[in-house]
Amino acid sequence: MNSFKKKLADFSELVMFKHSVFSLPFIFIAMIVASYSDSGSGWFGWKLLLLGTLAAVTARNFAMGVNRYLDRDIDILNPRTKGRPSVDGRVSNTQMLGFIVVNAVLFMLVAYFVNDLAFKLSVPILMVLAAYTLFKRFSAAAHLILGVSLGLAPIAGVVAVSGEITLWSIYLAIGVMFWVAGFDLLYSLQDIEFDKENGLHSIPSRFGAKNTMHIAKVFHLLAVVFWGLFVFDAGLAIWAQLSVVFSALMLGYEHYLVNKDFTKIDRAFFTVNGYLGFVFLIFIILEVL
Repeated sequence: MNSFKKKLADFSELVMFKHSVFSLPFIFIAMIVASYSDSGSGWFGWKLLLLGTLAAVTARNFAMGVNRYLDRDIDILNPRTKGRPSVDGRVSNTQMLGFIVVNAVLFMLVAYFVNDLAFKLSVPILMVLAAYTLFKRFSAAAHLILGVSLGLAPIAGVVAVSGEITLWSIYLAIGVMFWVAGFDLLYSLQDIEFDKENGLHSIPSRFGAKNTMHIAKVFHLLAVVFWGLFVFDAGLAIWAQLSVVFSALMLGYEHYLVNKDFTKIDRAFFTVNGYLGFVFLIFIILEVL
């Protein structure tokens, strides 16, 4: 039993399971707003709540599994990442491959039970999720690919509830894309010298720390703009508008922390961004109530 718990802990660390907080709120935001638009009620039912959660978790597990498996040669050289379970032997290559396949199959199975469109989109979504790791080996646009990966969450949410992709969900998704790409830029500042030395493509290694922080600010400004467009196009009112305002304030605080002290990057990345999604979700729940 103890060895089983230890292996579960190793896999949890492998995929950084606690970071699921970044994508989960936005799939639920999309599901709530879709249900509210379709029926006047924000509650979409226990079945979709379970399936939506399973889809988000298995998709993220797949993406992180692929990332850790393909990045072994890079992670073993980086002092910040050489202690990961994928590198130090706690999770073997065979176990990682099995983990990737199982989560891919589970994701497609969940999509099958959601609706036809969700199932048809399941394989393309998995392909996008796997693309991030490959992109950073030849393009600095990898930050945006990561943003697209998490931006798929609200698209999946509206597809699950309405069986279609609405304009407001696209605005919400683009906002998530720029939000994630922006905080990934800040997080990547920790590896700027390592990326340069090892020929990895990132905006920090290409444009420097100062310019990266300016680009991150632009990305986060765009995130706020597209979230505002989401609220407008979905026909939402004061509570949803406040969600955008509070998100802007939290992103501003994030940049304040990083500008003041690079050692605050972890705090900005995990704490501020972790709370942002849930604050957004709470305001949306208040809106539909």
